[in-house]
Amino acid sequence: MKKHLTFIACVAVASMVQAAPAIAATEEPDYEVMATGLLSPLQLAVDKDESVLVSQAFAGILTHVEDDGDRDDVYTTPNEGWSVAGVDIHGSTAYFLESFGAGQGPDALRGYLKARDSDGDTRTIADLADYERKFNPDAGQHYGFEADTGQQCLAEAAALPDAPPAQYTGTLDSNPYSVAVRADTAYVADAGMNAILKVDLDSGKISTVAVLPPRPLTFTHTIAQSLGLPGCAGFTYGFEPVPTDVEIGPDGWLYVTSLPGGPEDPSLGARGAIFKVNPWTGATILWQNAILSPTGLAVTDKGDVYVASLFGGEILKFTRHGERSHFLKVNQPADVEFRDGDVFATIDALPPQPDPAAPGAPMPKPEGKLIEVDFD
Repeated sequence: MKKHLTFIACVAVASMVQAAPAIAATEEPDYEVMATGLLSPLQLAVDKDESVLVSQAFAGILTHVEDDGDRDDVYTTPNEGWSVAGVDIHGSTAYFLESFGAGQGPDALRGYLKARDSDGDTRTIADLADYERKFNPDAGQHYGFEADTGQQCLAEAAALPDAPPAQYTGTLDSNPYSVAVRADTAYVADAGMNAILKVDLDSGKISTVAVLPPRPLTFTHTIAQSLGLPGCAGFTYGFEPVPTDVEIGPDGWLYVTSLPGGPEDPSLGARGAIFKVNPWTGATILWQNAILSPTGLAVTDKGDVYVASLFGGEILKFTRHGERSHFLKVNQPADVEFRDGDVFATIDALPPQPDPAAPGAPMPKPEGKLIEVDFD
């Protein structure tokens, strides 16, 4: 029942589960590899000239890739162990997130929205971790088992090692993961806060747009037994929603992927979702459900949506009316963007692990890739 995005530190498991049915694409599109050897390329942004900024999260590096494949590391965090995550481009400025300490307690939290201009100068716009410490947007939201859960289940859950309380409210945590910019406003999906934030780019003022609702799952006998909670069969658990990407649609609404807390592998089913959030009122609508590990999305000018399914090994497409189809089979897609008729994505996103049978062997080289799909 873990909440944090530890999926990005693991190798995807091979076992798959049945997700909601997708309409098969008539033909698998071709793609071009723009860059290789990237370490955990979890987020990307495409500029008007189709050059791309990629965040190599674990390395704390922001990399610029030209459309001909030339690349340059344009920003490296000066702090060891910090992550560079979400990135967006607005005009001649790149906006990105830099953070440390998710899941390590409120005192360890560090998280900033930063901007890099065309001259390469970087400035800090907002302190997101400080906002969490002061306001904790999901403090009043209840997670875990529902109020009518039986005492045997609650006792079993309380005895489960390394698990959160059987019933609890939102804790102090921040993991700023994705950013989308329009005009003088940045929207930030924070996977630790379970919230979408709004940042005034001129003043740095932060406010909460919405807290995503818990993601409920009723435990079957099989699930309850597999988790060591036989007394919990038939009871419903509200997992933390964990937003992983935010984009602005042509209707002005925010589209947000949710990768619920709990096991990051497919063992509990395809539980991910896409929410639509009204940026003016905070109203939140569940738009699509039953997606396996959605970690990134793109919204076209027509309102169609592409979604990276990290453990599903594919990129999905939803029409603006919600019709679902398979778009492209790729390994470990982490993020996807759309620009001028082309789809860009990062794949092979999780770093390869050393061979446990060969202790002392060197770490495998990063295998992350940036690709461009041209299907016109």
